[in-house]
Order: sequence, then structure tokens, then C-alpha cells
Amino acid sequence: MAGKKVVVLGGGIGGVVAANRLRRLLPREHQVVVIDRLPLQPFPPAFTWVMLGYSRPTQIVADLRSLRRRGIEVLIDEVVAIDLERRRLLMTQGEQEFDYLILSPGAEYGTGEIPGLAGAWTFYHLDGAAALQVELAQIKEGRIVILVPSVPYKCPAAPYEAALLIDAHYRRQGIREEVEIHIFTPEPQPLPVAGPEAGTALAQILASRDISFFPRMQVKAVDQEAKTISFADGSQASFHLLIAIPVHSAPRVIREAGLIGPSGWIEVDPATMATSWEGIYAIGDVTYIPLANGLPLPKAGVFAHGQAEVVARNLAAQLEGRSPAWTFGGQGQCFLETGFRRAALAQGDFYAHPAPRVKLRSPSPFWYWAKRGFAWWWLRHWY
Repeated sequence: MAGKKVVVLGGGIGGVVAANRLRRLLPREHQVVVIDRLPLQPFPPAFTWVMLGYSRPTQIVADLRSLRRRGIEVLIDEVVAIDLERRRLLMTQGEQEFDYLILSPGAEYGTGEIPGLAGAWTFYHLDGAAALQVELAQIKEGRIVILVPSVPYKCPAAPYEAALLIDAHYRRQGIREEVEIHIFTPEPQPLPVAGPEAGTALAQILASRDISFFPRMQVKAVDQEAKTISFADGSQASFHLLIAIPVHSAPRVIREAGLIGPSGWIEVDPATMATSWEGIYAIGDVTYIPLANGLPLPKAGVFAHGQAEVVARNLAAQLEGRSPAWTFGGQGQCFLETGFRRAALAQGDFYAHPAPRVKLRSPSPFWYWAKRGFAWWWLRHWY
């Protein structure tokens, strides 16, 4: 077989795994190309460490260009259009043809046209986490609100982890009694996809730390001058510092290419991650996979990682004339730090019927150090 070109759009968690695995499995006659507009790729689970000053931004990033030494072509550029018919990507500095395409661009952040939301702080990107660290250091009293404006959003545990870490931060300073922490979300419970048992367990942890949790609250507007949030039920909440999860959507280049379905995301085969276009796959946050309980598979790095392994291994088998045998089974886990060098672990089978089977393991130092060790390993193993 003549050499083929596999292009990976996106150098984050899913993209870097797919590119590395393909390069290790494929003969050099086949090209592996990664395209991303950012040369430095962060490790998102560590954003809360930057938010609280536990890590510097430079400690949780890796250089995507380092993949070149492994025989992977890395293009630092922005893809502005995808020509599915001609199988090429148009970039700001040229174009790239492909035989196979793995879409791993992540999600695009915005405000969802919610008035005033743009003025909120966020830890969902590296610059935001670093800026928030400065702001949190100045808080000595008042109310901190963590707001989830819409679903889905990646890492469903993140708002709750952030609240618990902020709580621990101010307890260490001896001023926790002066600082209120509130969480508002449209979700019916914490971690709804994990089921009532895990949600109740996490709600109890929040309550034990005096973190107020307000479910089923849909934000309508934010008044930054009055420092109030208005909700769909007519109620309002005040704040001194507002931390918001961004509104997530499929990137514009994906939408304009006609790749999204009714869900607003790329709808894929849940076992193979194949799209409706031959030779084009999608993995990670940009995808939509409905589960048995009617909720979508969460957007989380662990799933992007697993999906990337499946796509890369199956594609390598196909190019070598073997039958693809790998399937993505929906297994996953997520660390949830609770402060004081402890963490819980949500783990289970998300493809189970009639609903995902997920267990929230109690906070312990073991899971905290497991997350720390995993972050160290990740940034050195894949880059």
C-alpha cells in the first residue's frame, strides 16, 4: 500500500495520544501530522493548581513541537476551514491534504449571549487560572460564587473541586468564616451522569465544608456593576467574586464544515468514533455520545485518551491490512481533589445499562498523590 497521510486536528489530550500511538504503530512510509494553533499545550486537570498558586503555569505545559523528534510533523497554525469533499484543511498559512482525519479540536468557550457573563473570572484556561490566582489572593471576606451557566461542560467535577480547594485555601489562612462559597448550576445534582449515589455523596462533602449548593438554577443575566446574578425563576444572588464555567460549543470551523448533528456536536459511532464521513473520526470534547440514561457521555480527558487509543490502533491495523479490533467501552475515571492533600475518585462504566455504574471513592491522600503523579507522567510521556 502506498503511504497515507493521517492528519490530527488538535494537539490536546486526545490529539497528542492519537498522534503518538499512530507514529509508534505505523511504518514511516505513512505520514502523521498534528495541527494546532498553540505550540504550548497545558494539562487542564492542573488548572486549579495554578488558580491557587500551587503550580506555576510553566510547570503544567508541554511543547507540542517536541513531537517532531519522534517523526511526527507538527504544524503550528489555525485551521479556518475543512473541505470534506476535497479532503483538505485550509489554514491561515496554507493548506493540508489528508487521507484520514482525526478531529480533536476540543470545545470552544463563550458566554452563550448571557448578558454580563463575559465579566466573570474563570479557571478553564491557563491565562484565566493565573489571573484568578491573583484575585483570590486579595479576597479576605465576602461571597465567592461558582456559576455553571449551561451544560454540557468538560470535566463535570471541576466546579466542585474548585469550590473545595478554595475552601481549603481560606481555611489554611484562618479566614474561612469570613468567606462564603456558593455553587449555582442548572444540573439537578452534582455529577448527574454518575447517578444519585455519587451525587449525594458529593453533596454531603460540600455540605460538610459549609459550601452552599443550589441546583436547577438557570442563569439569565449577570450585572457586574451591581454584582448580582439573575436566574430564570426570578431570583437573584449577590457576589463579591464570580467564577464561571464558560459556555461550551463545537468550534466554529467544525460547525461551518457541516460536521455537527442535532446535538450541536459531532455525532460518532460510540464504539469506533467514526463519523458519517469515510475515514474521518472525532474524539474528545467535540463529540456527542448518548448514554443509556439519556445523558451524554461527559466531556473529560480520560475519554479523549481512551477514544484516541481506539482510533489510532484501528487505523494502524487498517493501513497494515488487518481487521480493526479495538472498541471504546465507555470506562473512565476522574480525580476530584477535596483539599488538604486529599482527593476522591469517580470511576465506573459509563456505557452500562440501564444507566452508568459509577462509584465515588472516598477522599484519601492516595488519590491526591495519584493525580500528582499522573500529571508528572503525562507531560513527560506524551510530549
